[in-house]
Amino acid sequence: MVLAAGFGTRLRPLTDRVPKPLLAIGGHPMIAYPLAVLRAAGIREVLVNLHHQGDQIRAALGDGAACGVSITYSEEDPILDTGGAIEKAEAFLRGETFVVMNADILIDLRLRDVVAWHRRQGALATMVLRHDPLAARFGLIEIDAEHRVRRILGKPAVASAPLTALMFAGVHVFEPDVFSYMEPGRFGIIAATYPRMLAAGCSLFGYVFEGYWRVVDTHAGLAEGRYDVSFPGILAAAHHP
Repeated sequence: MVLAAGFGTRLRPLTDRVPKPLLAIGGHPMIAYPLAVLRAAGIREVLVNLHHQGDQIRAALGDGAACGVSITYSEEDPILDTGGAIEKAEAFLRGETFVVMNADILIDLRLRDVVAWHRRQGALATMVLRHDPLAARFGLIEIDAEHRVRRILGKPAVASAPLTALMFAGVHVFEPDVFSYMEPGRFGIIAATYPRMLAAGCSLFGYVFEGYWRVVDTHAGLAEGRYDVSFPGILAAAHHP
């Protein structure tokens, strides 16, 4: 699943006319990059959620054949936030291990390796995490020495062991049982669902990624992303669109 329903408010006025996932980077719409990561991992069935100017996204991507995938769309009215969007897509996602990516990230990630690692851990959910000096600004995800997630956004307040504070990189891997911790409605997956699973003692893990990554949700991020992809090979693992 690629999360593409948001308003892209920090990229206004560009996103008043064009939805954020369709802003051009290196001659391709932004959303083509996460789709390329999925395709490179052998994932062909993809669901894209829509709300803000969703008709433009549907018209641009069509059935997904041009991106090497088959796309199903999930229309949201009202918009459901990340958790609500995933819960609404349960019928599409429930059958097996599934991946959820944000539409606004550029990442040189070998997703096959992440999924294989997730399965070796016996995880219910795996978050791709990264070191970043600004991690606290975005909300800390803290892991122990075995890479188990122990604190999310400062909760629980007390940890029983030394933890490493990291930043979420916009990629999740889930097992279908995650839906047991969701209810229909609007909610964030990190703010609502993960803490619930953590409190229940679920096996949550953090895959620490050291490669290239950039979030493209501001004008500065868009300019930097466009500059970055002008260098050949910077997204080699994702198979540049």
